[in-house]
Amino acid sequence: MQAQAVHDYFTQLQSRIVAALEALEGAGFRTDRWQRPEGGGGVTRVIEDGRVFERGGVNFSRVQGSRLPPSATAARPQLSGQAYDAVGVSLVLHPRNPYCPTVHMNVRFFSAASAWWFGGGMDLTPYYGFEDDARHFHAACRDALAPFGAEYYPRFKRECDEYFQLRHRGEPRGIGGIFFDDFADRDFDFAFSLTRSVADHFLAAYTPIVQRRKDLPYSEREKEFQAYRRGRYVEFNLVYDRGTLFGLQSGGRAESILMSLPPRAAWRYDWKPEPGSPEEKLYTDFLKPREWI
Repeated sequence: MQAQAVHDYFTQLQSRIVAALEALEGAGFRTDRWQRPEGGGGVTRVIEDGRVFERGGVNFSRVQGSRLPPSATAARPQLSGQAYDAVGVSLVLHPRNPYCPTVHMNVRFFSAASAWWFGGGMDLTPYYGFEDDARHFHAACRDALAPFGAEYYPRFKRECDEYFQLRHRGEPRGIGGIFFDDFADRDFDFAFSLTRSVADHFLAAYTPIVQRRKDLPYSEREKEFQAYRRGRYVEFNLVYDRGTLFGLQSGGRAESILMSLPPRAAWRYDWKPEPGSPEEKLYTDFLKPREWI
């Protein structure tokens, strides 16, 4: 009953977000329906080589399995080996314009044995920082959580800052947002309502930023820096991201799981930005935990 209610909301959420993004792009997303042999399946909605989005994906999945993989039981070792039902919507958007930030949003629900929990959040990864964008995004995150208690935004912001860290680089992936996992506060209705509010605030958090930045002029210099910073995004998703690890460990569909990766990325050996440059400003002013609102 609980999983079905989440399933129904998540499928509607995917359709609503894709419709808004198609209106922004002026073109449709490809629809790819898939089934998983062990149980369940999903719908992947993808755009590539668009006018606004160089790659974007909005993925719905509901998968069942006989044994929870290690990535899902790190905080709940007592459930190791239990059968599970996992429902989620995950999206990553990589805009073409380097002045538009990459964004990630995810909401998910797990049930195993008598236990259940939610997880999710959204975070912003700019290539060139704009304080107005950062404040707007964080204000939307705060507004999503405000009806449920004043403590949730600072708590989930802190968890986001801690989670989206490239520990081998000693730097954050972006400017954060909110992140929560293993969330089962109060009761199912409360936890589900909070998760829905986070998802429902995504479009208001992100689309005004894209509309402000998508038509700014740029040169090859900005595209090269975007590709360099996208390399950091790849590193995080393949080394640390729990959703990626869960999908691959549970035998998920690789094409849908790895839709989060950018179409182009680059690495340079021991590169440093020029002093006083806009690229250096990303590091000095944005890639560090800050109180944006």
